Amino acid sequence: MKTFDAKKVKDQAVQWIRDWFEKNGKGCNAVIGISGGKDSSVVAALCVAALGKERVIGVTMPNGVQPDIEDSMKLINHLGIRHCNVNIGSAYEALMAEVKEQLGTIDTEVSNQTVINMPPRLRMTALYAVSQSLNGRVANTCNLSEDWVGYSTRYGDSAGDFAPLGGLTVQEVLAVGLELGVPRDLVMKTPSDGLCGKTDEDNLGFTYAVLDRYIRTGECDDPQVKVLIDDKHVKNLFKLQPIPHFEYE
Repeated sequence: MKTFDAKKVKDQAVQWIRDWFEKNGKGCNAVIGISGGKDSSVVAALCVAALGKERVIGVTMPNGVQPDIEDSMKLINHLGIRHCNVNIGSAYEALMAEVKEQLGTIDTEVSNQTVINMPPRLRMTALYAVSQSLNGRVANTCNLSEDWVGYSTRYGDSAGDFAPLGGLTVQEVLAVGLELGVPRDLVMKTPSDGLCGKTDEDNLGFTYAVLDRYIRTGECDDPQVKVLIDDKHVKNLFKLQPIPHFEYE
């Protein structure tokens, strides 16, 4: 496997963003949900490098109280970008209460996955509301590793108009983030969805280092982990594909 050149890839990603906006949003702003983690931090930094800080808008979206909001603000202040805070807490509580009540009428309880996935979908609604009011384009902050095994919420964090990290594994995102000068503690922050209290790697059942090596080389030392990765990949491919539609003859 060839050595990853973080500077070269960073420069290519910056140019790709410029080219994309030239064709799909000339003069528009990049709107990014800022979680305080590596992915949103690196995407925001790439957009600033590509478009200038005056065309990048960060949006924080706590669900009530966000314990690590300081990390989000550290990134926003580091980049010097405009930002707004849209708290989804009351919307989440109101919608969840209504869903619970209506499911109760058909003797069904709200599933754990419903509880986990509703906040990301509300956040994407908030991002598009901000974006449409500010002549914006919404950034998708998922990386190749997450996409490979479907570790995202469809119509939540998997949505967006452009995806700067879609072709980069986690290890590559880290390298680009450090090359961009993003604060090291944000780049190296332990990945977590912030929803279920576990790290990404706990939820997945393997490390990103193992996953990234498998994606790039096809090598995996543990046969059981290989089976697990392959299973997740096949089952979640639908998240990356257009919605199937019927064609009449």
